[in-house]
Amino acid sequence: MSEPTRTTHLQDMRRTYERGGLDEADLAGGWLPQLERWLADAVAAGVTEPNAMVLATADAAGAPSARTVLLKGLDDRGLVLYTNLGSRKGREVAANPAVSLVFPWVDLQRQVVVCGTAVPVDAAESDAYFASRPHGSQLGAAVSPQSTVIAARDVLTAARAELERAHPAGTPVPRPDHWGGLRVRPSSVEFWQGRPDRLHDRLRFRADGGAWVVERLAP
Repeated sequence: MSEPTRTTHLQDMRRTYERGGLDEADLAGGWLPQLERWLADAVAAGVTEPNAMVLATADAAGAPSARTVLLKGLDDRGLVLYTNLGSRKGREVAANPAVSLVFPWVDLQRQVVVCGTAVPVDAAESDAYFASRPHGSQLGAAVSPQSTVIAARDVLTAARAELERAHPAGTPVPRPDHWGGLRVRPSSVEFWQGRPDRLHDRLRFRADGGAWVVERLAP
């Protein structure tokens, strides 16, 4: 049997990055206003899921894992996401709170890399966000034993139907104790802008004691 024709050659996939540069003079006065600026650019450009970010965690032994989550809060305290705290990421954060986030805005030839420490948000903040979610999302979050092995999808649909009978549309679904927010307190925030010939611009805000310093990294 002959091999299938190769139509994709990974080694030949290249793109020239020429949308612009990033100089120190271009930066806002801190990591937060700079991230807000770039997030607004991603929204304005029509980027799909502009608040999507890759969350990388590691367990107590250092074994890593990563997944895409959504940014749901942003202020000078850090970046907030919500999840089942009994999920793999929740368990790993509890064992090892050092995490990293990546915003992959490929269409803008930009990415942002955040390194920091994840801490739980308070119950009132988690309650407020959970109450703001669509009813179906509340039901799904409440019944899913995230990251655990299940026998079939029917396990989830049956559990959802049962919970929906107890909490039909128009009635609040209580936030489960195992579901809540994580706030990533950054220790560094890197802004990456693609440039020609792979000489990309990388400017990093790094916490240094009680201040933030700006550093340029080689691409």
